[in-house]
Amino acid sequence: MRRSDLVLLMVAMIAAPARADDLTIVSWGGAYETAQNQAVIAPFAAETGLDVEVVVYDGSWTALAERGVPEGWDVIDMLADQARVACAQGLLLKTDPGALFAPEALADFTPFAPDGCAVPQNAYARVMAFDDRAFSGVKPTRIEDFFDTDRFPGPRAVQRSPDGILEWALLAEGVPPEQVYGLLSTDRGLRLAFRKLDTIRDDIVWWQDPATPAEMLADGRAVMAAGFNGRFFDMAQRERAPIDIVWDGRVIGIEVWAIAADTDAPDAARAFVQHAADPATMARLATQIPYGPTRRSAFDRIGINRDLGVPMRAHLPNAPQHVGRALVRDSGWYANTEDLRQRRFRDWLGDDD
Repeated sequence: MRRSDLVLLMVAMIAAPARADDLTIVSWGGAYETAQNQAVIAPFAAETGLDVEVVVYDGSWTALAERGVPEGWDVIDMLADQARVACAQGLLLKTDPGALFAPEALADFTPFAPDGCAVPQNAYARVMAFDDRAFSGVKPTRIEDFFDTDRFPGPRAVQRSPDGILEWALLAEGVPPEQVYGLLSTDRGLRLAFRKLDTIRDDIVWWQDPATPAEMLADGRAVMAAGFNGRFFDMAQRERAPIDIVWDGRVIGIEVWAIAADTDAPDAARAFVQHAADPATMARLATQIPYGPTRRSAFDRIGINRDLGVPMRAHLPNAPQHVGRALVRDSGWYANTEDLRQRRFRDWLGDDD
């Protein structure tokens, strides 16, 4: 569907009477969904005249698979690796990217273009952050500092999961970013990563809720934390907590839009995905919340968050001005190693943890 076709479809939608079940969008809830509604969903509903309902799920492909995709779901916000698995399971509608976007638009996507089941929509990152009050002199500046308890003593808040921390362990061992996932695909790489984790085992405080690491830094339960850039941003900017983000070693994840295989509104779903992937729409979202656009042409459109008075480009994980090492989360590796990495992580934790 080209842009001209989208315009015609929107005209038809505006002319047609809206139904209560016109389009159901599945997202993650919280501040992210609020920003998404303001920047993406509400403008689409206003432009098309469609009734758009938003429902919340846990983000996993298994939520789609347990009883088939729940009836009425149309467009789903997913992590790229989860969409990859769901696509292979036949849970998502396959669409030719060339039918949705012109060649110049496809070339504008970064770090990768749409595929048959998913359209990249924003970038988030797993980052290291620290309590500025904990270090009066030298501050942490690189991912190696997360594992250096001599120079930077104190508890480290880490998700009770192998995700992200294994990449950091290899980076801290000097593995170049471009070799990390290849090495983690071997037994030697996994043993090296868990050996590095052994060096901070006694300093780890675990978290499960993504809101927790920022709270731990704010209330002094941890001096460093692994977590998501948006959560640290909110705690620092909205709550004025003395939290600093270290961009070195960031693991950039990509969220995508996918369409349920059994959607009752495929044309409206495709129109929404095109709207959401427009550079102006991506820029509006990034101005609301610090998740970066996945199209290069969107960056120059990102301005100041009016509620906070903060220029947002500096807080985006994929902003071109950030220095330090970065990895793009390898969706293929994550999709293919889920059972293996979870099993090895449980073995490392041991029965007493």
